[in-house]
Amino acid sequence: MTDLAVYGGLFGVAFLAATILPAQSELGLSVLIVSGDYSLPLLVGIASAGNTLGAVVNWFLGRGIDKLHDRKWFPISPEQLNKATNWYHTYGRWSLLLSWVPIIGDPLTLAAGVLREPLWSFVLLVAIAKTARYVGVALLTLSWL
Repeated sequence: MTDLAVYGGLFGVAFLAATILPAQSELGLSVLIVSGDYSLPLLVGIASAGNTLGAVVNWFLGRGIDKLHDRKWFPISPEQLNKATNWYHTYGRWSLLLSWVPIIGDPLTLAAGVLREPLWSFVLLVAIAKTARYVGVALLTLSWL
C-alpha cells in the first residue's frame, strides 16, 4: 500500500469518526504507529486534521439544524442536543476543549453550530482538543512498545 493511501485512509477514518458515521480512528493510528513504517508527527497531524474537519461538518449541521434535525440520518438525538446545549451555555466555548471525549464531543460540536460559535474560535479550540487526544494516543502506544 502506498504512503498516500495509508495517510489518506487515516484522514478518512478520523474524519468519519467526528461525523455521523461510527468509526474508530484511535485504533488505526495505534496500528500505524506500531508498524514503525510511517512518520509519527505526520500520522498525528493527519489524524488531527481529519478529525477536526469532521467536527466542522457537525458545526455546519448545527447551523442548519432547523432544516435538518428531523431527518432520520441526523446524528444527535434531541436529548443529546439539549444536554450539550445546556453544557455549552454553562461553560461556553471552552467546553469545546472536551470535543475529543466520546459520546459528548459530537453533540458539543453540533451545539456550537446551533449557538453560532464563530468558526475561527471553533476550529482553534477543537483542533487543540483533537490534537491533544491523538498526541495522547501516540504516547500511550509508544509506551506499550
